Amino acid sequence: MLLYHCVVEDPPAWIAEFSVTPEVFRRHLDAIVGSGRTPVTISTLVAHLSGGAPLPERPVAITFDDGFADLPGPTAELLAERSIVSTAYLTTGAITPGRTSLLPPAPMMTLSQVPLLEQYGMEIGTHTITHAQLDTLKAAELRRELREPKDVLEDVLGHEVGHLAYPHGYNSRGVRRAALREGYASAVAVRHALSSQTDEMYRIARLIVRRTHTVADVEGWMAGRGAKVAPFRDALPTVGWRWYRRARATVKGPRFAG
Repeated sequence: MLLYHCVVEDPPAWIAEFSVTPEVFRRHLDAIVGSGRTPVTISTLVAHLSGGAPLPERPVAITFDDGFADLPGPTAELLAERSIVSTAYLTTGAITPGRTSLLPPAPMMTLSQVPLLEQYGMEIGTHTITHAQLDTLKAAELRRELREPKDVLEDVLGHEVGHLAYPHGYNSRGVRRAALREGYASAVAVRHALSSQTDEMYRIARLIVRRTHTVADVEGWMAGRGAKVAPFRDALPTVGWRWYRRARATVKGPRFAG
């Protein structure tokens, strides 16, 4: 499962590491198609993980986080040209006029464009309201970050929105339980790993695509090489980093997950 952010020539500095140019993105997509992989939405993957529904022999899921301005335009068009389905996880505070988020300034799509994404073959999921570090929040703040964007997107689309992406992948056992309580059928993390048929429903692994990744990297991932395979336990540095961030949030309040 691949994680993209924005696909632009000249991204804002804060997201540049996690962006690719349209030409590079085009080459990535052609490598995916050439690999023989079949793109699937998160719902298709989750139906398999939860109940054994059949998957294509060589599936791949392509996801986008945040909701940058290129998504409902040139990026969606490149996907549609190749009949590639995908999943977009949207930060509602960043795309709703009059609302705010913790994301630094960047050109973003708008809430009114969300139905257009579905027309292009994208499934919609939530990426919280503000893009906070969910595993550092108090219970009431966490509930709001999970519940409100679900309600907002369901109101716009007229149907259930059942999938979540944790901002920057930050999660914990408590966050995963909260996602289940709020009615999410799945949640994706980052983990910098290949997902598998035994992956965890509420922290499905994704490979975050960086500006430095090449077509050869994508080809390797499509062949099942170049990354470890989930599920696996959190490493001790990951656990320690979480406790540090929680302590910092107690003093300074919620922070941008990035």
